Parts: sequence; C-alpha cells; structure tokens
Amino acid sequence: MKKKEVLLLLTDHWADWEAGHAIAGINMSEQYAIKTIAIDTQPKVSIGGIRAEIDYAIEDYHEFDNLAMIILTGSFSWGKCLYHNIADFIRKANGHNIPIAAICGATIFLAKHGFLNNIKHTGDELDYFKEMLADEKDYKGHALFTEAQLVNDGGFITANETAALEFAREIIRVLKIYGDDELNAWYQRNKQGMMPL
Repeated sequence: MKKKEVLLLLTDHWADWEAGHAIAGINMSEQYAIKTIAIDTQPKVSIGGIRAEIDYAIEDYHEFDNLAMIILTGSFSWGKCLYHNIADFIRKANGHNIPIAAICGATIFLAKHGFLNNIKHTGDELDYFKEMLADEKDYKGHALFTEAQLVNDGGFITANETAALEFAREIIRVLKIYGDDELNAWYQRNKQGMMPL
C-alpha cells in the first residue's frame, strides 16, 4: 500500500527543532511518509546547521491526491522574502482541502498572503504580528488573532514559537496516527518528562 505523503516545506535557515516531534512521529507511522519540498531542489540549511536534501521543487509537485498535509517551520527568511511561488502552492493545496500546519515565522508568511484573514489563528504574540505586518495590505485578520499556544481553524494549524510539542500533538491528532488516550499519554510524557519534578 502506497503511503500518503506529508510535505515539510523548507526555506534556508529553517527552524529544525520546531517540527522535530511531528516529523519523527509521522515518519514512523505505517500510513505516512515525510518528504521535503522547497522552491527548488537545492539543499536547505537549518538554523542548527542541518543540511536537508529536497525531494521536490514546488513547481514540479502535482500529487495532491496522495498528499495528507503540508508543514511549514519557522525560518529567518519568512520575514525577508515574500515567496509568492510558495503562496501559490499553498493556495493550490488549500483548494484541494489539504491541511496546512505553520509554526512561528511561517504564520507571518501565511498572514502576509491573506490566508489568515477569515479564520482564528495564532503566532508569536499579537504585538509582534502587528509589527511584522504593519505595511501588509493583504492581512486583515487582526481581530481573529488568538493568544494561544496553538489554533486549528479553517484547515490551518497555527502555533507560536514555544509550541513545538503542541504543534506535533495537533498534527498527529489530525492525521489520526494515535488514538486519543495514546496521544495524550505521549504528550504528557514529553511535556512533563519521564521523571517529573
């Protein structure tokens, strides 16, 4: 049986720790395989110096029937580049009802391109959102910004930079990799530690 793909969308200086729990859990499952995608097939180097090979360039990806989710990590480059080609790809995937999961700076990218205008969402503090998006005409979702670790609404999962574990939990829940009890136990173990203080 062919595994459904979950795409990890990478830019240069991607935040390697923000999706670590999620991509490991997904890739160890029987249903899904993690694949990397970017604007081109040149390797992308993370903030931690991890050099990731790229499986697909976005312009060459058309397998939406076999796509389960797209994950966008934070990155120093989201604030510097508009990435219209990535926005077009996300728009196309969203049109196929593919869930989009974004954390940290990737939420700013989604906001810049109007994806968060009509849904509840979160990111790295409202004041920071306002500062980063002060000159952006396409973001009209200020009233829907929610002070929370994570928000899932309208096909978009958004999380702040301190919510890597909550981000992973929601991704795993949406993909139905674990049942509720198993997922809760997994979350509590990782949140509280093996030997809680």
